[in-house]
This record gives sequence, C-alpha cells and structure tokens, in this order.
Amino acid sequence: MEITTKQYKRCDLVTVKGRVDSATAPQLSDAFDAIVHGGHYKIAVDLGGLDYMSSAGLRALLAVQKLCKRYNHGEVVLAAVPVRIHEAMDLAGFLPLFKTFDDGTAAVGYF
Repeated sequence: MEITTKQYKRCDLVTVKGRVDSATAPQLSDAFDAIVHGGHYKIAVDLGGLDYMSSAGLRALLAVQKLCKRYNHGEVVLAAVPVRIHEAMDLAGFLPLFKTFDDGTAAVGYF
C-alpha cells in the first residue's frame, strides 16, 4: 500500500494505492491521525488506485470521519471510489456517511 498526502490551502488530499487490509489499515489510520493532530479537519481521500479495502480500512475511514465532524470542524470526502469498494461501502451502509466525487480535483474543489 502507498499513501501520499498533499496539503492544499483549504484541505488535505490523501491518495491511497494498492490494498488496504488488516495489516496495512494501521498505516492509513496513522496518516489520518497525523493530519487531524496537525489541526486539519477537511480531508479528501482519493481511492482511484485502490485494489482492495477490507473492513479494517472502512473502520479507519469511519473513525477519521467521526473525528473531523466532531464540533463541526470539517469532514472527509471520497474521490474516485472503485466499483467493488463502492459496492462494499453500500452493503455496509457507509455511503450515506461520505460525500463521493468522480475525481480528486472535484473533491478538493468541494472545500
């Protein structure tokens, strides 16, 4: 799994590539924690390069969404969600919790 973080004026863009499973989900959580503890609560997550996401990855997304939305600080939006992951999120009931966009540029532009 490869995680890159880019800071923009109004939000941070996190690009995730590869597989997020129970072994790599803590790395994703650590990346989110670093952003939130840095005082940034508006996060766009580009999942376009993602091949697989387990329930541990979904929990990491849900945890950071809860942190960002606390006290109306910000939120997490998703970009370029692959079809299989979109279906898994829909099945788990996570889709209403996140705004989704077609690409990273639209997600960053949301903020």
